[in-house]
Amino acid sequence: IPEDHIHMVVRSEPKMSPSQIMQVIKSISAREFFKLYPDIKRRYFWGGKLWTQSYFVETIGNATEDTIRKYVQNQLIELDKKEVHGSQLGLF
Repeated sequence: IPEDHIHMVVRSEPKMSPSQIMQVIKSISAREFFKLYPDIKRRYFWGGKLWTQSYFVETIGNATEDTIRKYVQNQLIELDKKEVHGSQLGLF
């Protein structure tokens, strides 16, 4: 996966909203990450925040879980293709 974001396939009960699910995922993963690597929190993360507040959620609708998994797995390949053909702007 690209270093600056993560793709996940999450299945949940309809009674939980996507925002609640993301809050739980971010909270638990940050707590566990900082438990494993306490020096990183003090050294690199101002205010001790691992995640930004933003996220993107898409429901799968009529697509099968297998279709979604393949899509997620192919995102890095597609990103690499775009980077090869794109050019980064310079400052000067």
